[in-house]
Amino acid sequence: MSESNHDEKVAARPQRGRGPFAGTGMPAEKALNFGPSARRLFGMLTPHRVGLAWVMFFTIVSVGLSVLGPKLLGQATNLLFEGAISRGLPAGSTKAEVIDGLRANGQNDQADLLSGMNLTPGAGIDIRALSMILILVLSLYIVSSVFGWASAYVLNTVVQSTMYRLRDDVEGKINRLPLSYYDRTQRGELLSRVTNDIDNISQSLQQTFSQLITSLLTVVGVIVMMFIVSPLLAVIALVSIPLTVVITVTVAKRSQKMFVSQWKYTGELTTEVEENFTGHSLVKVFGRQREVAAVFDAKNEELYKASFGAQFVSGIIQPSMMFVGNLIYVAIAVVGGAMVAGGTMRLGDVQAFLQYSRQFTQPLTQLGSMANLIQSGVASAERVFELLDAEEQSADSAKAASPTGTAGELVFDNVSFRYSADKPLIENVSLTAAPGQTVAIVGQTGAGKTTLVNLIMRFYELDSGRITLDGVNIADMTRDDLRGRTGMVLQDTWLFGGTIRQNIAYGRPDATEEEIITAATATYVDRFVHSLPDGYDTVLEDDADNVSAGEKQLLTIARAFLAKPSVLILDEATSSVDTRTEVLVQQAMAVLRSNRTSFVIAHRLSTIRDADLILVMDAGQIVEQGTHHELLEAEGAYFDLYNAQFAAPVSGAV
Repeated sequence: MSESNHDEKVAARPQRGRGPFAGTGMPAEKALNFGPSARRLFGMLTPHRVGLAWVMFFTIVSVGLSVLGPKLLGQATNLLFEGAISRGLPAGSTKAEVIDGLRANGQNDQADLLSGMNLTPGAGIDIRALSMILILVLSLYIVSSVFGWASAYVLNTVVQSTMYRLRDDVEGKINRLPLSYYDRTQRGELLSRVTNDIDNISQSLQQTFSQLITSLLTVVGVIVMMFIVSPLLAVIALVSIPLTVVITVTVAKRSQKMFVSQWKYTGELTTEVEENFTGHSLVKVFGRQREVAAVFDAKNEELYKASFGAQFVSGIIQPSMMFVGNLIYVAIAVVGGAMVAGGTMRLGDVQAFLQYSRQFTQPLTQLGSMANLIQSGVASAERVFELLDAEEQSADSAKAASPTGTAGELVFDNVSFRYSADKPLIENVSLTAAPGQTVAIVGQTGAGKTTLVNLIMRFYELDSGRITLDGVNIADMTRDDLRGRTGMVLQDTWLFGGTIRQNIAYGRPDATEEEIITAATATYVDRFVHSLPDGYDTVLEDDADNVSAGEKQLLTIARAFLAKPSVLILDEATSSVDTRTEVLVQQAMAVLRSNRTSFVIAHRLSTIRDADLILVMDAGQIVEQGTHHELLEAEGAYFDLYNAQFAAPVSGAV
């Protein structure tokens, strides 16, 4: 983006620090609304209803089989314990006779203990029955694990497909957002939402959804089995549920705001790092490493405090749940032991119930510990939803028109535009650029030069008036059609990862090799390409550092040359090339501008002396227009600009 364009926009957006040592992210506009955001997040999974149904089926089978295990193991314990007791009793007697004998001897406690057992005096341990139970338990756990693996596999497919769709939605949204959104949103903040936040959503869903289903089903299954084993002990175990809910809700309310802050500061730190990296050379030139480090440390400290607070507060849930679980475990052990001693419950059933109490409290603890992951994921989801809900650029007309010719006549008819409603910029501008005409736009920084050509590209919509291309209102054309007829070369060179050939053909991927070479030759790219090791197959490195700044600019000009647009916009396009190359490029541009309308934004007036029409802008208004000689003779604003560039240096030299 050119310097003029930046200065025109800066008044229209919130004033934030710019440059490599002044980056700050956008503050969160509102606190996280957990309920609606969570429902929307989990609602994204609904297109995969069939997959989720299979996940539920596999999980139900897996959990159902696993909760049967303790009951069967309790029976195995009964066989071992009661078999050992039976071995020590006199053979040939009955259980009733043994109990009566104990009571007759005053051993009522032992009699009560044996009354609750299934005894066959003198029989010993039934090895065959014990073996069958153990084999059955082993089989149950194996099958349960297989179904659990199947559930995890299907769920992974569902979650990753959902994240694929979310990333696709975000990519599409980015392409539909107006340029004004990027003016007020820092790049690092946007990158953080597209990368960090989506990755966090993916991890949160992956780690919590399966556990959430499994834990809830386990709680239900275990409660049923506990009531089957012992209703009294089941009631004691259920006391932990309201305690769990109270603890989880209380802690979650405190930690939620901290998670919002955590991801807000993550975005701010990403912005800081991104700006410091891209402006690394500038930071060193001005010796601002210490200031940059200080700002980074401050942002890092904010992120540390927010992250520590969020994780610490939410981390209280799990040990609290474990404490409650241990209390319930002790209560069950005491009451269960008393019931065994009283003959109202078998030892194996107490053992099974103790296992169920662990199975019961463990998923409750997991649900509590998942609170921080769910909160973090929902906090990230809301940041992504804010992006997805951002106001989009206006839709193309349903009855799109298209110019029949390619002459490139552009007419501004009483055009007005302002970035901010209370700050006028371009007011009632009218002009006509005839086909083949070169229109130069000059003026001081912030005069509205780049804004004027941005309106041609429909980067912004007009407040009033209209612009026509070959007689068709550009507002009635699709943006793709309009921009397909317009070529633009900016002061900032934007090249992409890939070969030089691919960069030249970026605007016309179907261009032939001959057309690419012709465009490269006309713009003097061919001259330096042959000095590179791989010629046109040379892969441009990060920021295209393996070619010079002037060569980068030549590549962008070749890209526009190959596209053969009806309208050509050059925004200080030759500012990065040396004087000799500039002359060659000007000659190439003369060929390119033939029979095409060209708009040239220039600060160096020497480059636009031959323009057919020169527009002098000041505060959004065209204050003068004419040829170079006409404007000099008028001795107005252009005359002052020209003398400021050339007369002063000559005077100084003398």
